[in-house]
Amino acid sequence: MNEGDEQKKRELSRQEFMKFSVAALAGVSGIVMGIPLVSALIGPALQKSKQNYAKVTDVASLQSGTPEDLNFAVVTEDAFIKSTDLHNIWAVKNSSSDVTVFSPICPHLGCRYKWHADSQHFICPCHGSVFSIDGKVLGGPAPRPLDTLPTKIENGELFVEWELFKEGISQKEAI
Repeated sequence: MNEGDEQKKRELSRQEFMKFSVAALAGVSGIVMGIPLVSALIGPALQKSKQNYAKVTDVASLQSGTPEDLNFAVVTEDAFIKSTDLHNIWAVKNSSSDVTVFSPICPHLGCRYKWHADSQHFICPCHGSVFSIDGKVLGGPAPRPLDTLPTKIENGELFVEWELFKEGISQKEAI
C-alpha cells in the first residue's frame, strides 16, 4: 500500500466517524424529545385506570341521618397541566364507618336538587322529582334513584371519587 491509499483510508474513517457522531446525536435528541410526547399520549390512559379519591371531611363532623351539602376539590393532571375542580356532594352519615354519598345532579335531566328539611326529601326544582333520604325515587319523572359516588373511609376521613353519569336513562352509567 502506498501513502495515498493510507491517507484515503484515514479520510474515510473520519467521514464514517462524523456520520456515526451525527446519527448518535440525532438518536439521543429524538429519545429526549420523544419522552414527553409518549408520556402525554400514554399518561392519560394509565391515569384513568387508577381511582382518584379526594379528601372531603372528617366523618366525625357529619351529623347522623342528616344530609349535608359538602364541597371538595379534585386535582387532575393531564400531561403536564394540573387543574383543580371544585365539586359538591350530598353526604348522609349512617354510622361512623358508613357514609352514603350522592352526586348532586338529578338523574332526570341534570339539574341540581336540594334537601328540604321540612319534608325530609330531596327535591329537584326543574321537573319536580322527589327522592327519599336514601335516594329512592318517590315521585316525578326521574328514571332511577339518585346516583351514589364511590367512597372510602380512612383514619376517620371521608374520601370520594368524583364521577358523572348519563342522564335520562333507567340504569346508572358512568360517562
